[in-house]
Amino acid sequence: MKLYASDLSDAEWAILEPLIPKALPGGRPRSVNMRQILNGIFYMLRSGGAWRRLAHEYPAWSTVYDYFRKWRNAGVWEQLVRTLRERLRVQAGRKATPSAGIIDSQSVKTTERGGPHGYDGGKKVNGRKRHLLVDTMGLLLKVVVHAANLQDREGVKLLLEPVQGQFERMEKVWVDQAYSGTGKTWIEQQMGWTVEVVERSPRRGWIMTQDQGLVWVTLPKTFEHLPRRWVVERTFAWIGRYRRMSKDYEYLTTSSEAMVYLTMLRLMLTRLAKQNAKQFIKSKEKRAA
Repeated sequence: MKLYASDLSDAEWAILEPLIPKALPGGRPRSVNMRQILNGIFYMLRSGGAWRRLAHEYPAWSTVYDYFRKWRNAGVWEQLVRTLRERLRVQAGRKATPSAGIIDSQSVKTTERGGPHGYDGGKKVNGRKRHLLVDTMGLLLKVVVHAANLQDREGVKLLLEPVQGQFERMEKVWVDQAYSGTGKTWIEQQMGWTVEVVERSPRRGWIMTQDQGLVWVTLPKTFEHLPRRWVVERTFAWIGRYRRMSKDYEYLTTSSEAMVYLTMLRLMLTRLAKQNAKQFIKSKEKRAA
């Protein structure tokens, strides 16, 4: 029986179940319900609660957390995201691997939990940065979490070095002005990608008028639709729907990264299940005709 909105539907579980790692041989046989384990993780992620306050309908919080921790260390969450991302891209009529991407970071506050953190003077935030590489659909390719006092042009090395050689079709990335200079140069030289810096319109400066000549103006802050930049901003908005992501509550940055992968995993499962349902209905109607 489905108890919470965050629980996996039958269609979503049918997609995810074949991808679940098998139990290691030689030990005690796995006795827990893996669907309920994942439901417990997604419940915690969406509700924003602590592990120890997990609802009683799920397995013991220590069991649920143990699977989260083990699969985090084994890279399972990232692998699941990769598999579903490629499947989703193919269903959308694209190649499994992208040829272009967008890079950006988001500064978030941390708590007294501890762990690596720093002060971002630009955003006035004491915490960490979630550094993302996404494709043109906004689907996550890689995430790295580091202290917020690390500049974007320096953090991009931490983000891209682990994926060197993984995306053979990748040719171009879009970035903002924070990556200009050494960051842009590093991407071009080390990754071999073309980098396009998307700049905002100037908010202030001197303009030439017919009546008054050269005049200093300050433009009001308004929303500006930046080419390709809105894609990664939308991804940050998707992540923000999960209350556990309102701040960085984790002690380890690897746990923070796993949480980001989990949010994208849940999003892609929902999309794939909806697409598969539509295809199932069409095939059923075709057979009936």
